[in-house]
Amino acid sequence: MRNWNGSRALRAAWLSAFLLLSLAAHAEDGITPKQILIGQTLTLQSGANDYGVAVSEGVSAALEQTNRAGGVLGRQIALTVLDDNNKSELAEANARRLVAQDKVFLLFGPIEGGPSTAVMKVAIEQNVPLFGPMAGSPTLRTPHQPLVFPVRAEHKEEFRALMTQARSLGMQRLAFLRSDSSTGQLHLDNARRIAQSLGMELVADLPFKSDIDATGIDTLARQLASTRAQMVFNHGGIGVYEKLIRQAQAIGVKARFYGVNSGSTQLASHLGPLGQGMVFAQVLPSPWERKTGITRAYQEAFARYQPGKAFSYGSLEGYLTGRALVEALRRAGPTPTRASFLAGLRNTELDIEGMRISYRDGEHVGMSLVDLSIVTREGKFRH
Repeated sequence: MRNWNGSRALRAAWLSAFLLLSLAAHAEDGITPKQILIGQTLTLQSGANDYGVAVSEGVSAALEQTNRAGGVLGRQIALTVLDDNNKSELAEANARRLVAQDKVFLLFGPIEGGPSTAVMKVAIEQNVPLFGPMAGSPTLRTPHQPLVFPVRAEHKEEFRALMTQARSLGMQRLAFLRSDSSTGQLHLDNARRIAQSLGMELVADLPFKSDIDATGIDTLARQLASTRAQMVFNHGGIGVYEKLIRQAQAIGVKARFYGVNSGSTQLASHLGPLGQGMVFAQVLPSPWERKTGITRAYQEAFARYQPGKAFSYGSLEGYLTGRALVEALRRAGPTPTRASFLAGLRNTELDIEGMRISYRDGEHVGMSLVDLSIVTREGKFRH
């Protein structure tokens, strides 16, 4: 006598296996029933880049907090991180590997302008979203890139805030330290336009290559001295900026040094007494105060998942950007695809503990917050 129940069970088992194989064959890259795989190329420089390390620690705290709470709609977030050593060509190669070999769902979180622009190039070519580049490069927003979703404010708005503050103190002559790259040139163009609109003069353009040596630093310091600039500001390269500040002060340059937010905690710490009185633009609230929802959430998560590590702007930015990634992934729905990810972010605003992040058709602003802080005699930041 034929065993119909056993036959039905066998057919059902084969059908289930076939459907699972079919779904796996057509599943979106980086998505499994239990995991979402994200790819990040980040400037760590084998741990020597303090700012990159701090950002990474903040991101890790955000993702661990999410995963321990059940993940995103039942899926754990896994992050593959590659070190781009602050080199655009390596960042591009890393991004290609993450998409083609590691099969990540999306690209996430580079921190320097050149590497971020290189990652954006791959994202556009491969039609893969790039979420949360933690750089202020103008290329991330202009022209509009539908696949790119910045979180932090653009450097251009930081330049404006710094120059406006300097002008309020009677300064007119400006110097700008920038990378000798196409991205650096765009920053220079923006700085010149803002200076002109404020009735100020950019008297010193100080470009540098990533391999600049002590002789090159001295040349920049002496160029700065010759222009009699009253105020100096940067768009990144905190290691180079620290060396320039030290050398400029050693040869008697009297200019005031200002800085953008990237690496500000680390730069002020390295400079010690030389950093007292420096003014920095900040795109986040103070990570040491508990006046906002985001800093309270950050402090609690960071203390729990990165015990013993000091608070900083870098780790706060990493935490906020990681939290924003989590919310964006939730909006992709229970069966996430890259198309549903993009649809979930169309004409929307993310609210991360009171921090509002805006994405509209034709304009992915992210956040618009820009504040100023000054380094006190105790080496602390006062907003």
